[in-house]
Amino acid sequence: MNIRCARVDDLMSMQNANLMCLPENYQMKYYFYHALSWPQLSYIAEDHKVVLTILFCYNLFFFQGNVVGYVLAKMEEDPGEEPHGHITSLAVKRSYRRLGLANKMMDQTARAMVETYNAKFVSLHVRVSNRAALNLYKNTLKFEIVDTEPKYYADGEDAYAMRRDLAKWAEERDIEPADKEAYAVSKNSDDKKKQRH
Repeated sequence: MNIRCARVDDLMSMQNANLMCLPENYQMKYYFYHALSWPQLSYIAEDHKVVLTILFCYNLFFFQGNVVGYVLAKMEEDPGEEPHGHITSLAVKRSYRRLGLANKMMDQTARAMVETYNAKFVSLHVRVSNRAALNLYKNTLKFEIVDTEPKYYADGEDAYAMRRDLAKWAEERDIEPADKEAYAVSKNSDDKKKQRH
């Protein structure tokens, strides 16, 4: 297995994995939006079964591994809020689950969020009925439920809004943020806010 940053030529395979694994699906332009806006944040897991990819419009031929999982991620850049990442989608094909691939891809994404964008935390949404995903997020990746969003999904199911503290996670792993000074100032103000509450 190989975990690497996703490239534009991986997007079709990522979309295919999404269609195989999840009820929430996206148009190709949404994958392009992520890949072009935040190219450092999305990752794939590929096995060693080689797939020949042919791009006729560019007369390109190349070999790549078979995509068996992916994480599609972005930054939330709302004015007045601290920089933080968001996991748009995470999927691993059924026969490749329980190998630690989701954990490894999520850690790579978290590292890139801190090192590139000074992200303080990462958020995601998950169906309240998705026990396997909840177990992964809460017990393995240490996300916390911060809210329940009623009727978040198209079929009317509620979602848990979850969050993972990246400042503490990065500090424990000696991961250096993009701007150490800004990160430290922001972290100190966060600590003071917590002490007041």
